[in-house]
Amino acid sequence: MNTTRRNFLKGAASAIAGAPFILSSNIWAAQTKASSRPGMGFIGTGKQSQALLKNFLYQDVQVLGVCDVDTTRRADARKKVDDFYTANPKKGSPGCKEYNDFRELLARKDIDLVCIATPDHWHAIITLAALASGKDIYCEKPLTHNIHEAVEVIKAVDANKRILQTGSMQRSMKEFRVACELVRNGRIGKLQRVECGFDAPGIPCDLPEEP
Repeated sequence: MNTTRRNFLKGAASAIAGAPFILSSNIWAAQTKASSRPGMGFIGTGKQSQALLKNFLYQDVQVLGVCDVDTTRRADARKKVDDFYTANPKKGSPGCKEYNDFRELLARKDIDLVCIATPDHWHAIITLAALASGKDIYCEKPLTHNIHEAVEVIKAVDANKRILQTGSMQRSMKEFRVACELVRNGRIGKLQRVECGFDAPGIPCDLPEEP
């Protein structure tokens, strides 16, 4: 599901239903034509990033780099990008680069925006670094680990005049918004009770230790 620029500005897209369209910072500055394809980087190439990468490849961006400390995941993501562009030359060109250190990816001037899908405790650190380097950002939930980090991210977005979006599918997906409006407008009658359900706790990692 492609998201147009107009729809992006009107409201956040679902991270699962379709990757959001993020405007390049260069477009806002009128340094490039609006039809130019922004350069994009992926930081964190695990399970969640795989779905995001698949969606973003169909957006009006050129994926230039992928970053992960796991060599296998990093190489797999790079191959998926190059294979996609080889099969779909109108969407972009092969030549995606791999990075072990996210700071090296952020240093690239031709990357306008990044997708961050690392383990949660890295989100704010990498987001702040990306903002400081002039990148627009799509970051997976939770955006931050605590309130202090959230405040610093908000300040950095304003100070660097960047665009930041975070994915929270049940707050962004259409059917949940419709349900909220039905309740708020009394279409289901008088609200008597609210029940909440939560998944079981996460399963502890039982992988063997490594040096």
